[in-house]
Parts: sequence; C-alpha cells; structure tokens
Amino acid sequence: MNKVETQVEGNFSIEKSLSLSPEEKELIHKNLANRINSEGFLQVRSQLHRSQLANKEEVVRKINELLEKALKKEKKRIATKPGKAIKEKRLDSKKKQSAHKQNRKKIRPGDV
Repeated sequence: MNKVETQVEGNFSIEKSLSLSPEEKELIHKNLANRINSEGFLQVRSQLHRSQLANKEEVVRKINELLEKALKKEKKRIATKPGKAIKEKRLDSKKKQSAHKQNRKKIRPGDV
C-alpha cells in the first residue's frame, strides 16, 4: 500500500494585499524576510495530512499565524532597580566571601 502525500504550497502577496496598511506591510517584510521570496510572496508549504483539503486548511492557518506573529508589537521592558532585600543579600554574600578569604591567610605573630 503506497502512502500518498499531497503537498500544498500557499503564496500570499503582501504588496497586493488590500487589508494591510503600508506600516503593517513594512513590519511584515522586516519580520518575515526569510519567508518572503524575491517577487514579494510569503510562501508556506504543508504535507502533514493525507488529504489535499486538510493541507490547504493547514497552509491558510500557518499564513494567518505568521502574519499575526509578525504584526504583534512587543512590549518595551521597563527597567527596574533592585530591591532593598536583594542589595542586602548581595552585600552579605560579599562579606561572607571576604571573611572566607581572610581565614585562608597565614597567621603572623604580630596579627594576634
């Protein structure tokens, strides 16, 4: 029994899309540059399923998912300062390390 796999390839023209604004098109080109060919098509392939229809649905799902991820704006990280407890913990560990190193020294007659 031969296993028949139907590969489906989907192309989405970003430049000809009427639903995308110029800013969104630019963002997609920047974020999906490795997926877009020289003609400006976003290419997606699928051969997960045995039926052509299921593979077509998979291609559409993948294209929608890629576009959604490309258009999602990442939140800017707000820089925070370390808390008081963290500062004290760091200083305590430094004091411990210092004491540990001090204990390694040889004792001289004048030190006692």
